[in-house]
Amino acid sequence: MALSFDGIAALAVELQSGLSGHDRFSRIIHSIHHLFRCDATALLRYENLGFRPLATAGLAPDVMGRRFSLDAHPRLEAIARAGDVVRFPADSDLPDPWDGLIPENTELHVHACIGLPLFYGQTLIGALTLDALQADHFAAFRDRELRFVANLAGTALNNALLLEQLEKNTTSFASLQREHNESSVSEIIGESTTMLQLKKEISIVAPSDLNVLITGETGTGKELVAQAIHQQSTRRANELIYLNCAALPETVAESELFGHVKGAFTGAVHKRAGKFELADNGTLFLDEIGELPLALQAKLLRVLQYGDLQRVGEDRALKVNVRIIAATNKDLKQAVIDGTFRADLYHRLSVFPLYVPALRDRNEDVILLAGFFSERCRIKFGLKRISLNASLRALLMSYDWPGNVRELEHAIYRAAVIARADASNDEIELLPSHFSLHADMTLPLTETTNHYAPNTSLQEATREFQREYILRVFNSNGKKWSTCARILEVDPGNLHRQAKKLGIK
Repeated sequence: MALSFDGIAALAVELQSGLSGHDRFSRIIHSIHHLFRCDATALLRYENLGFRPLATAGLAPDVMGRRFSLDAHPRLEAIARAGDVVRFPADSDLPDPWDGLIPENTELHVHACIGLPLFYGQTLIGALTLDALQADHFAAFRDRELRFVANLAGTALNNALLLEQLEKNTTSFASLQREHNESSVSEIIGESTTMLQLKKEISIVAPSDLNVLITGETGTGKELVAQAIHQQSTRRANELIYLNCAALPETVAESELFGHVKGAFTGAVHKRAGKFELADNGTLFLDEIGELPLALQAKLLRVLQYGDLQRVGEDRALKVNVRIIAATNKDLKQAVIDGTFRADLYHRLSVFPLYVPALRDRNEDVILLAGFFSERCRIKFGLKRISLNASLRALLMSYDWPGNVRELEHAIYRAAVIARADASNDEIELLPSHFSLHADMTLPLTETTNHYAPNTSLQEATREFQREYILRVFNSNGKKWSTCARILEVDPGNLHRQAKKLGIK
């Protein structure tokens, strides 16, 4: 049936009354979802030639972590290019981005889809998608009514973004739009309290030009934080130069940092600029700063203090204007106490320290990240769909992730490869059996380290561990040796022989 005047009026009041809360985007989408009785509804932000979900209803939670580029989603591209209501035929050959992502109906395809582009003046700022499993669900709704809803939603979205802009102290709508377009290249995925605090701290320190020390475990995304700082800084038009201090042989480290002149040492056949020169008027990111030799720490300190450096083999000093962002997974305070890191350099670098939390400390972000990596996998492997099984989502949430975000990314990619090999078409669903995480979860680390008697030989302890580990994977995957071999990444024949040797078969 057509929308009533009372229904539209109530929607208008609801859209504007909910804008002051932190759930402003959810209020917008749930009001519309209820009004149209959709199976799936999504409010999307347009940025960087793609759409980013701001709020959804009726869709799997991992959708909020996915990013939908227009060149990979022709249906969303059609909505972005349209200046009006878009009704997709039930038999449209354009794949719907929500196929397989409606919980309880992962095998069903969306048959009724309406796309409403949302504008601020003449500028596309977002889109609203209305989806239903029944082909004729939206037949009674007239385009005139849908346009009115799109105008209401567009106004509400614009007001919500303006409120977000004020909270971030951004100077203008245009600058907010530019910030989103630039930062999406190295977007930090996460809506947990700790990640929102980190993003806030990044937005505070980025324009200040202060040196920043980023700490956190390996695999947490420290380089991504460095990129975000640079992209939100006044130096973003210039280079962000990267240098991994841990990969620097001490014999060439000084040359890498400060450059050298021809003939400065054996093999110096040409003059070469160092990382500091390349980063002049830009930003130098020194990763694994804790691995820098003490002798070089003193020279680095001088550049930070006075802004001048000398190429190896040259007496003339060069002036540079470089912002330093350093990162480490070490405890530099302890390194200072131990005498392996200079106290004065530590204080120079840590003017504004940032800590990147471990993934286990922001558990609510796991599904968002899984969705983000799943969409990347889908594009990389040319698949039509990658969805996450409900049991898998529970598994991902309960795992400890000792390897942090990097481990999660690799686990998703590996699972996608396994699932694709098992699939009969280009639509795959990731299941717990495609992962080996549960094998690690069932036996805590403290048990594995204390299980064996102190007088057990290394060979016997290794044998016992292999036996228990293989049995755990075997029993957790339907007692199928082929699946077990695939998860353990070993040849099936070799696994059978090893199992016999260990007394399993």
